[in-house]
Amino acid sequence: MKLATIEIGGRTRVATVENDQLAGLLHPDFATVGDVIAAGARGSSDPYRVVEPVNGSARILAPLPRPARNIFCVGKNYHDHAHEFAKSGYDSSAASGAVPEAPIIFSKVPETVIGPGASIIFDPEVSQAIDYEAELAVIIGRAGRRIRREDALSHVWGYTIVNDVTARDVQKRLKQWLVGKSLDTFCPMGPLAVSADEVDLADTRVRTWVNGELRQDANTRDLIFDVPTIIETISAGVTLYPGDVIATGTPAGVGIGFDPPKYLRSGDRVRITIDGIGTLENVVQAVQSTG
Repeated sequence: MKLATIEIGGRTRVATVENDQLAGLLHPDFATVGDVIAAGARGSSDPYRVVEPVNGSARILAPLPRPARNIFCVGKNYHDHAHEFAKSGYDSSAASGAVPEAPIIFSKVPETVIGPGASIIFDPEVSQAIDYEAELAVIIGRAGRRIRREDALSHVWGYTIVNDVTARDVQKRLKQWLVGKSLDTFCPMGPLAVSADEVDLADTRVRTWVNGELRQDANTRDLIFDVPTIIETISAGVTLYPGDVIATGTPAGVGIGFDPPKYLRSGDRVRITIDGIGTLENVVQAVQSTG
């Protein structure tokens, strides 16, 4: 199943997607994909029932335009990226080794989320080292705490795409990741949320292009810590709820990994494709703050 949160007729609705086209609208009580997931978790008899076709023009938004909580993220979770980032001089965790012994968990605030086609906005006075990070993101469908690794996937509703945009200079200066990861518009998400059966975690390709140049090309089989391990780690002391989003880490090929670094500039176009989900595309825009 593939779902999209869309703006149509002056309101937000949830639509099914078939053959890469918006197909049917779900119940009008559901404003976002998160509402549908929550209804299913509450035991709603058929939250996915189509009530009318999609008629008229529509704009696709992020599937969860404002998650209820911070987005959980995993740092340095592909082997090649762990090494490229450790060598960059921007890695505050490098002292413990390039490849982490346990998942590195941080978060991005909900207000970072934007949808496909929206602009990634940055203020050059705040940062001049804007980087991209393509990531497969997990969407939790069933609440749980102390979830065992072998049970973890039963708590997953599905997946989407996240671009974990990062202000590298802010990240380095503050010696922690939250602020540099949480600037406004720094979490493009979408275009779709797909149910778990649509993605093969053992063999899913993740790619990023910047202005048509292929920068990242990897496979989820190369993850250091797989999705069950990540869920087990976070939920050991933190209850996960339906609609929570977990970004699983980015592969090698980010801007900081090049010599010299290839940071994003105003006007750049970032396109991310993940098998089974689709393509997320956003343009970068520099905007001077007015106070």
